[in-house]
Amino acid sequence: QVHLVESGGGLVQAGGSLSLSCAASGSIFSINAMGWYRQASGKQRVLVARSAGGDNTKYLDSVKGRFTISRDNAKNTVYLQMNSLKPEDTAVYYCNVEAYSDYDIGPPKDYWGKGTLVTVSS
Repeated sequence: QVHLVESGGGLVQAGGSLSLSCAASGSIFSINAMGWYRQASGKQRVLVARSAGGDNTKYLDSVKGRFTISRDNAKNTVYLQMNSLKPEDTAVYYCNVEAYSDYDIGPPKDYWGKGTLVTVSS
C-alpha cells in the first residue's frame, strides 16, 4: 500500500508563513502527480496546488503568487510553501498523490493523507 504523512500545520498570524510537507512511502512504482487540497469548516474540499512533474503546476486562483508547490522526487515528497497567509486560508490541508502501485495491476489510484490543520489568526 501507499501511505502519506503530512506535517507542518499550525497556528500563524495573518501575513506570516508556513511550510507543509508530505512524504509518500510504500509500494510505489511511479507517481503521476502530487498536490494539496484544503477543506474549511462547512465548505467543500478544493484543490490548492498540484504538480504533475516539471513546471506542470496548477494553483487555486486565490493562492497564486502566495503559495508555491515543489517536489523532491528522490524522496517522494511534496512541499507547499505558504506566504502572506490570510484568515481565509484557515482549513485542514490534505496531501494527495496519484500513483501506480508495485503490486497492483491497473490504472493509477489516488491516495490521501489524514490532513494537517492550518489556522491563520487576524
